[in-house]
Amino acid sequence: MPIITPGTQQWDAFVRAHPRAHALQYSAWGTLKGAYGWQAERVALVENDRITAGGQILYRRLPFRLGWLAYVGMGPFVTDPAQWAALWAALDSAAKRRGAAFLKWEPGLYLNEPPPDIAAMGFQVSPQTVQPPRTVILDIADDDERILARMNQGTRRKIRQSLKNEIAYRQASAAEVSRFTGMMQTTGTRNAFGVHAPDYYRMAYDLFAPDHAALFLAEHESDPLAGVMVFAAGDCAQSLYGASSDVKRNLMGSYGVQWAAIQWAKARGCRWYDLWGIPDEGESVL
Repeated sequence: MPIITPGTQQWDAFVRAHPRAHALQYSAWGTLKGAYGWQAERVALVENDRITAGGQILYRRLPFRLGWLAYVGMGPFVTDPAQWAALWAALDSAAKRRGAAFLKWEPGLYLNEPPPDIAAMGFQVSPQTVQPPRTVILDIADDDERILARMNQGTRRKIRQSLKNEIAYRQASAAEVSRFTGMMQTTGTRNAFGVHAPDYYRMAYDLFAPDHAALFLAEHESDPLAGVMVFAAGDCAQSLYGASSDVKRNLMGSYGVQWAAIQWAKARGCRWYDLWGIPDEGESVL
C-alpha cells in the first residue's frame, strides 16, 4: 500500500471523517506545536488516492544530543484493523529517519470499538505521560436532565447553583482571549502548575476557532469568573484548557462555564465530552 505525506486539506478531511477523530491529530495542532519547539510530520497509507490510515507525529529534540522524541498523540487512525502493522511500520520508518531515540504513543480513548493489542504491537507501558493521565468522559447524547443525573450529587448541585447565580455565560470573541489568558495565569499560580504563554492560547484560538473550537467565559457584574477553551473533532469534544479567577469563586462559575461548553458540543452533534486534567480547571500539559 503506497505511503504518502499528505497535504493539510487531504489530511484534515481524513481526520474529520474518522470515527476516532481528535483535535490533536488535525494539522492545525502540528502548526501550533511547531511554533513552540516541535516539528510535525504526517504519514498516511493510501488506496486509490484515498487515505485509509495514518497518523501525525510530533518531534522534539532531546537534551544532551540524545536525538529526538517522536510522539503520536490521540491517534493514529486505521479504517481496518489489518492496517495496523503496515501503518506502524511506516510511522516507525519516519521516526527513524528523523533520528528519534524512541516513539511515544498515547492512543486516547476507544469508545465505540475495542482497543488494539498494544503489547502485541511491541509497545511497553510507560509511567511518564505527555497528556494528562486522567480525564473525565461524559456521554452527552441524552437530554440535559439525564446527563446531570449521571453526575455525582455534588457536581450536579454546583452546576445547578451556577445557573441560578445571575452569571453571564457566553461564547467569547478573539478580542477577548486575553481575559481568558489572564485567568489561566491566575489558575496556574494558585494551583501550582505550569501554563503556556498568553500567545499560545491566542494562537490555538486563531487556528481552531470557529470551525473546531470555541472559548466560553463566565462573568458576574463585569467580573471574569471562569473560562474554558473547548475543541471538537468528530463526535467528541475536548475541554483542553480551563481557568478561573480568584474572585467570587462561591458562585461556581467554573462549573457553569463547562456546562455552557457542553451545550455547544451537543449543538454540534457531539456524543462525548472529554474533560482533560482537573475537571473544573487546568489544562493539557502539551
